Formats: sequence, structure tokens, C-alpha cells
Amino acid sequence: MTRGERTVRLRAPRNTLDPRAVGWWRARWLLLTAGPVVVLAVLGALVEPARFWLLLPAAILAVLGAGCAVLFPLWWFRTHRWEVTDEAVYVRTGVVRQEWRIAPMSRIQTVDTVRGPLEQLYRLATVTVTTASAKGAVRIEGLAHHQAAELAEQLTRITQDTPGDAT
Repeated sequence: MTRGERTVRLRAPRNTLDPRAVGWWRARWLLLTAGPVVVLAVLGALVEPARFWLLLPAAILAVLGAGCAVLFPLWWFRTHRWEVTDEAVYVRTGVVRQEWRIAPMSRIQTVDTVRGPLEQLYRLATVTVTTASAKGAVRIEGLAHHQAAELAEQLTRITQDTPGDAT
């Protein structure tokens, strides 16, 4: 390491996501589950000989989907963390397989804010920090819309003031 370079260390990020992210994740989970359940239920209602064999998996999938929609978002909310410092963007995601990502400010190429239709309904947004990494962009999902806009502005300001070529 040359003089003047600073080491970016792996550490636990401090910030949690917006609590509305739990509802957003639940809605996404239920919508994902609803498609196959509806198809199986409709087929079960229409196909008399296979009714039991279509309605049984529909019921099981509905119960499992509802259970997962209740439990997983709470678990994810407790484990997802993020933080931005003058040196880097820190993100920790995952439950069973945790992933820690650090994007040094000198490596940031673009900062995007995205709001899908469901995120808009929950007044949430996702900030995507693109770097030159082969691993891909660093994403912070489940932020309040105004917080995501402020974060994107802050990251843009910090990266403009940070020396480096972002490659």
C-alpha cells in the first residue's frame, strides 16, 4: 500500500431499511405465490378427474406461501443493513448465506434510483450503485423514497469529490 491510500475494512453497516419494506416483501411474496395457486385452482375447478390432484397442491402452496410471506420478510428486515461513509458504500444482505459488499467511492461509476409499481405503492425505492466490479452493482432495496433521493444526491456529491477514475 502506498502512502496516502486508506484501507476500507469490512464492518457491520449501521442503517436498517424502512419498516415498510416488510410489507413490500410480503406483497411481492404473495403475488409470486398467487399466480401458481390461481392456475392450479382454476384447473382443479375445470378438470373433474384431476380435481383433487390440482386442488391439493394449490392449497399446500397457498399455505406455504402465506407462511413464508409472514416469516421471511421479518427475518430479512433484521439482517439487511447498509451504510454510506466518505470512503465507501457498505451493504450486508442475506439470511442463510450472508453477503457483504463494499463499494469504495473511487470505484463508483453511476448511482441510480429505481421505483417499481409495487415500491411506489409502499413509497419505497431502490438505490443501485454501479462499480467496475465483475460482481455487479451494489443494491440498497427498501429505502423510503425521499431517503433514496437524498442518498443518491449524497453519493453523487461524494464521488465527484473523490479522486480516482472509477475503473
